[in-house]
Amino acid sequence: MGIVNITPDSFSDGGSFFTPDTAIAHALGLLDDGADILDLGAESTRPGSRAGGTPATPEAPAVSAEEEQARLLPVLEGVLRARPSAVLSVDTYKAATARAALAAGVEIVNDVSGFQWDPEMASICGASRCGVVLTHTRGRPEEWASQPALASDGVLSTVRAGLAASMGAATHAGIDAEAMVLDPGYGFGKRFDENYALLARQHELLDLGRPLLAGLSRKSFLGRTLAPLFAGKDAPPDARETASVAALVAAILHGASIVRVHNVRAAAEAARITDAILVAESHLPPSQT
Repeated sequence: MGIVNITPDSFSDGGSFFTPDTAIAHALGLLDDGADILDLGAESTRPGSRAGGTPATPEAPAVSAEEEQARLLPVLEGVLRARPSAVLSVDTYKAATARAALAAGVEIVNDVSGFQWDPEMASICGASRCGVVLTHTRGRPEEWASQPALASDGVLSTVRAGLAASMGAATHAGIDAEAMVLDPGYGFGKRFDENYALLARQHELLDLGRPLLAGLSRKSFLGRTLAPLFAGKDAPPDARETASVAALVAAILHGASIVRVHNVRAAAEAARITDAILVAESHLPPSQT
């Protein structure tokens, strides 16, 4: 899944593809590099942003639905004109934007709130019979840095419970289980080490019965781990590519079926090698030890 940020302020590449022409060209390049799905987003949910509003004013996000759609729809339509068979996902938590994107040809709604922030989102997705990505999120982006630490053995159970609740909301809205993909939400309200604990046990989330999507690309916890190589400072987003590939490989080995990435070419190559390892492992005879 290739990331197309049509935003001025995303943590990694905000502003780089903000105009329709640059965003469309970037999206087509990601398809050429091997992306199977494009995930188009027009509002940043970087840590500290007012995405989803605030607990006191959840109706007041930093980017209105109208502005989000003004950024998104020209790019979405341009990509589909150039590549009618492209599979597109919209990265939004707003039901109004999801509705407009689905009408324009999007097939998947990627809701980073897991149906928590807009009470109409589940019903919109249920009525359209689209695919959905349900993400586990603790609080809203401006609260992530202040989330209380989880017990060392509590990360997985917290994520599992949150994803199960999102699946329940989806089922209640008439969304078929086969249409659901689950995202553990790396960096979304998890502290530094909690992300590694979650990645190490990610495969256990497969007991929820749905495929997993892992979004690890250029995340800040990777930059923190690289700090000793950068004079004690967190590695900047554009210096996290090798770390992102390493995390991607781990995610696939731990059960991810989809990986959401910025650098599609490197990810596609790494995924092919990782898949070959998994295929070979599946053909090995049972261990005799």
